Amino acid sequence: MVYKYNLGNKAFFLFVSLLLIFSLQLQAKTLQSRLIQGGFHIGKVQPHEDIIYKGQSVRVDETGRFIIGFGRDASLKQSYIVRSGLGQQRQVDLKLEKRDYKVQRIKGVARKYVTPPERVLKRIRNDNRQVKEARKYDTEYGFFFKGFLRPAEGPVSGVYGSQRYFNGKPRRPHFGLDIAGPVGAGILAPAAGVVRLAESDMYYSGGTLIIDHGAGISSSFLHLSKLNVKAGQKVKRGEVVAEMGATGRVTGPHLDWRINWFDVRMDPALMLIE
Repeated sequence: MVYKYNLGNKAFFLFVSLLLIFSLQLQAKTLQSRLIQGGFHIGKVQPHEDIIYKGQSVRVDETGRFIIGFGRDASLKQSYIVRSGLGQQRQVDLKLEKRDYKVQRIKGVARKYVTPPERVLKRIRNDNRQVKEARKYDTEYGFFFKGFLRPAEGPVSGVYGSQRYFNGKPRRPHFGLDIAGPVGAGILAPAAGVVRLAESDMYYSGGTLIIDHGAGISSSFLHLSKLNVKAGQKVKRGEVVAEMGATGRVTGPHLDWRINWFDVRMDPALMLIE
């Protein structure tokens, strides 16, 4: 039997090829697990199954997807429990990659730059309370599954996990991605969401914006010169939500962009899909 290759066959194979390419492109633009300190795990189970991580229930969307975030110094051995509606359960083990972080040691720093004055401590505590409340939301949105756009243009001037020692004493690690640029440069929403905090003058972070992207994932934008949105407002991916600034305790204009899974601080660079 002789197989005849005709135009119909060619058109069919072309269609299948294009469909495959489109499928691969779609998959490539979907956020994938980054099993590393500061990263995250994206899993999928049956929609009726429950996920338990460190004794807490994890939100599962209508398709069975969920996310678990890992902090800067997270244990390399991680696990979670999958429970079915029949009372059955299984444990899933994960192994994270260890990271090395940049450490800078600075001597001769004046005390006023290391310890804030007593008169502002109440203000700092109130700022911290507002930020903590804004990161508590566990909404059904899953906007982050598509990955994040870069929120600003400019060189990276600071990275996640780096830490400074002032006069031999360790300071808090840096948990954001710093992007340098001019005051007034537009800041984009890296993914759709709802604004949970919009404050123009916080002690450390100056103009501060927090967007809830769903399931505990939130973006924080610090040192802003102008806010274009307000708390409770819905924003779209790529929308200009603020302007870069040098407010708060900074040495120059830049954006400090941070990503949280509830109170777990993650590396924003790992969630970028450009």
